[in-house]
Amino acid sequence: MPATPIAVVTGASSGIGAATARTLAAEGFRVVLTARRKDRIEALAAEITEAGHQATAYALDVTDRAAVDEFATAFRSLALLVNNAGGALGADPVATGDPADWRQMYETNVIGTLNVTQALLPALTASGDGTIVILSSTAALSSYEGGGGYVAAKHGEHVLAETLRLEIVGTPVRVIEVAPGMVRTDEFATTRFRGDTEKAAKVYAGVDAPLTAEDVADTIGWAVTRPSHVNIDLLVVRPRAQASNTKVHRVL
Repeated sequence: MPATPIAVVTGASSGIGAATARTLAAEGFRVVLTARRKDRIEALAAEITEAGHQATAYALDVTDRAAVDEFATAFRSLALLVNNAGGALGADPVATGDPADWRQMYETNVIGTLNVTQALLPALTASGDGTIVILSSTAALSSYEGGGGYVAAKHGEHVLAETLRLEIVGTPVRVIEVAPGMVRTDEFATTRFRGDTEKAAKVYAGVDAPLTAEDVADTIGWAVTRPSHVNIDLLVVRPRAQASNTKVHRVL
């Protein structure tokens, strides 16, 4: 019997990462869940296992290159890597934005993705049929006021995906970028506003049915299960109420 394909999901402790892990497990992957919060990913691995699927938890900070390299030694062959770890901090204008926030967003979204991709690319190639997913954002494609640091980081992630695809063409590895728009999760906006739930709620105020983490996970599951010769270079997914980063229909 063929071996069960292995999928690594970063940032799997909540939101899109956790939903993606559940989706991929249901699709028949053995999922390896990574995140800094060990308790969260262990609980999710237990949930997935109890549902009859295969999952393993591994505590990992994607910005720690030595730790990432150590993690990568476990894999001779890997079917799928989902680079989901990332996030936003603050919503200040460029004139007053905190450079520390910008640096942290760049380290997590761009360097973290680079670290894991570089470390696992040999195993993905060795599989003979590997796929790399990079979760960017519609912020990777257009700017909006108050989003400068996050937009810059996500543009960097977008260019990383685009460049990698050019550089490894001809190898048995696909590079898929999924760029979600407005997604309401338990933590994204709350983290951005440092625990201010009132500010976080205003992001989605009056919006009929923002995307959910499960919507994005479903999109990822579809993209990675296309036939091997089919590459979804870039998939932008928004709720119907959102036409662009700055054009959202609200009923208030």
